[in-house]
Amino acid sequence: MHHDGFNEKYVLDLLIVLRDREGMSTRTGTWRVGRAGRVLATAFAPVAWGTTYIVTTGLLPGGHPMFAALMRSLPVGVVVVLVARSLPRGKWWWRFAVLGTLNIGVFFPLLFLSAERLPGGVAATLGASQPVFVAFLAVALLQEQLSGWRLVWGAIGMIGVGCVVLGPGAGFDLVGFLAGVGGALAMGTGVVLTKRWGRPPGFGPISFAGWQLCSGGILLLIPALLIEGVPAHIDSGAVMGYIWLGLAGGLVAYSLWFFGIGTLPVTATALLGLLSPMVAAVLGMTIGGERPTLLQFVGFALALAAMFAGQLGGHAESEGADTPSRRENYVIFR
Repeated sequence: MHHDGFNEKYVLDLLIVLRDREGMSTRTGTWRVGRAGRVLATAFAPVAWGTTYIVTTGLLPGGHPMFAALMRSLPVGVVVVLVARSLPRGKWWWRFAVLGTLNIGVFFPLLFLSAERLPGGVAATLGASQPVFVAFLAVALLQEQLSGWRLVWGAIGMIGVGCVVLGPGAGFDLVGFLAGVGGALAMGTGVVLTKRWGRPPGFGPISFAGWQLCSGGILLLIPALLIEGVPAHIDSGAVMGYIWLGLAGGLVAYSLWFFGIGTLPVTATALLGLLSPMVAAVLGMTIGGERPTLLQFVGFALALAAMFAGQLGGHAESEGADTPSRRENYVIFR
């Protein structure tokens, strides 16, 4: 990443533009996006999340995973809340607390704990189990029919990710295993509840993501400072790493992710999460200079097939519940 000439004023200007976009009317502030466009926009989120490992190991101070999670969520969340000037009402105060806890406050620490206690490939494979959890949670919380098509492809995608990232040195650690499964379950539950509750009136994906990042960051604040504290040395590379994780991996990624949850079938959206470990593996191969094996090529093919099939199949089972209204076919930042 090239960072010369960076100025925090550019970030503030961007946030002001996003705030103004959220306040625009639906006549002047929208543009129609087809299903393929919505899928591609949503897919940016797991692609950005896939850069987390390489940014964390290459730029951030070691031994401070909870502080990294805090910096990824709270600063940008607070700025968006202040700039957007949208306040929740009634039940949405506790709903934001629940969603922020599941999607941010619980998921981030468990993700880092799993990555610390397990080889990266094992942690990534456990994270790839999220679409399977979502398929069952959608039945319990959304009263949807169990989509056998997407359930099967979710399992196939998990196998594909395992082929890509698991190596001969993969080990087992009970705490790491439970953290990995717990993180996937927490995020999966947050995804399904987001689909069930939708967004409060007057909130677009940006302010919706900002409030969750803020509430999840507040939950992380005391544990991060008490358990780890602030790293003794934060250089310019670490600052840029935190900015990347907060803006690209936090605000932008979660805004697009929540937009996708609102406009696409929930299990199909979860299947896009397979991109995250795939991107992480590709970056590892590219930077590490490793040559992919035949098994890894097979794994890539399986994971990509699962994501593609998950977007196309199962319409007959869930079209009524999952097809967005005509209003939701637009990217509306209001």
